[in-house]
Amino acid sequence: MGKILRGSIPKGLLAASGLLIFYFAVVTFISGWQFAQDQFSRFWYFILALAFGFGIQVGLYTYLKNLISDKNQSTKVLVASGTTSTAAMISCCAHYLANILPILGITGLITIVTQYQVQLFWIGLAANLVGITYMANKVFRYHKGL
Repeated sequence: MGKILRGSIPKGLLAASGLLIFYFAVVTFISGWQFAQDQFSRFWYFILALAFGFGIQVGLYTYLKNLISDKNQSTKVLVASGTTSTAAMISCCAHYLANILPILGITGLITIVTQYQVQLFWIGLAANLVGITYMANKVFRYHKGL
C-alpha cells in the first residue's frame, strides 16, 4: 500500500507541474514571458488551483490504477477535466491571439473568451471538483469492497 501511495504522489505533482509548464509555454509563445508573468500574478489563485486539482486527479487515478488492473471510466473523467483545466488556464490570455490571428477570422471567438475568462476559470475549477469527487469515490468504493 505504501509503495502504491508513494508512486501516486510524484505522478500527481508531475502532472500539476506539467500543466503549469504548458500554461507558461503557450502564453509565452503567444505574448511573451513578461506578459505570462503578469497574467500569472493576476490570476495565480485560479491557475494554481486548476493545476493542483489536475495533479490530485492524476494522483488518485494512478493510485486507483495501481490497485486494480482493469480499465474503467476514470481515464475519461481525468482527460475531460484536465482538458477543461488547461483550456481555462489558457483562456485567460487567449484574447491576445487576436493580435496574430485576425486573418483566420476567429477574432469574435477570442473576444468572447476574453469577456468570460473568469467564468471559464470557474468552469475549470468545477470540472476539477467533479473529477476529484469521482476519482475519490472510486477509491473509496474500491477500499470499501475489500
